[in-house]
Amino acid sequence: MIKRVCAWVVVLAIGVQLGGCLTDYGPVTTDSVPMAPSNVASRLQSGDQVKVIVFGEDALSGIYEISPAGTITMPLVGTVTAVGRTTSDLARTLTRAYVTGKFLAEPKISVSVVSYRPFYILGEVLTPGRYPYTSGLNVLTAVATAGGFTYRASKTSVLIRHPGDDVWQEYSLATPILIQPGDLIRVPERYF
Repeated sequence: MIKRVCAWVVVLAIGVQLGGCLTDYGPVTTDSVPMAPSNVASRLQSGDQVKVIVFGEDALSGIYEISPAGTITMPLVGTVTAVGRTTSDLARTLTRAYVTGKFLAEPKISVSVVSYRPFYILGEVLTPGRYPYTSGLNVLTAVATAGGFTYRASKTSVLIRHPGDDVWQEYSLATPILIQPGDLIRVPERYF
């Protein structure tokens, strides 16, 4: 009997702990956090730097910056389009180029991002300008990178324009807003 009661107490304790993970609106998730489109960061753009490793071929390996035309120039195969591709797509394209050109029989190629294009912040921050993008950057850390808000800054909302968009989107600072490489952030002046 004591074993049965102890078992029920353990089940009840676990149930109470799991019940604490729920809110009135369902389980707590990060889905409600507004984010920039994820395809912006996963697709290569002009200004990104990529590290291409051709295993066993040190002369072909290196760090390449994607040009404003959207290409990288690789030894032997020449110009290859990189913009709009993922790193794995670019690795497959380079593999095909080296095999098709009969430069390498079975190349093993990996591509990784060394650094993303910078983000820009302007408006009511102490030091507006261009800053390097780091993974997990949100609007408030971007403002802190730019020296913080000026005394005239609106501390309720910001405007963000994502690469390729023509329209500024307004976001509330009450929730964390992740930014993506190449984002243009504008901190407006507050109204009295």
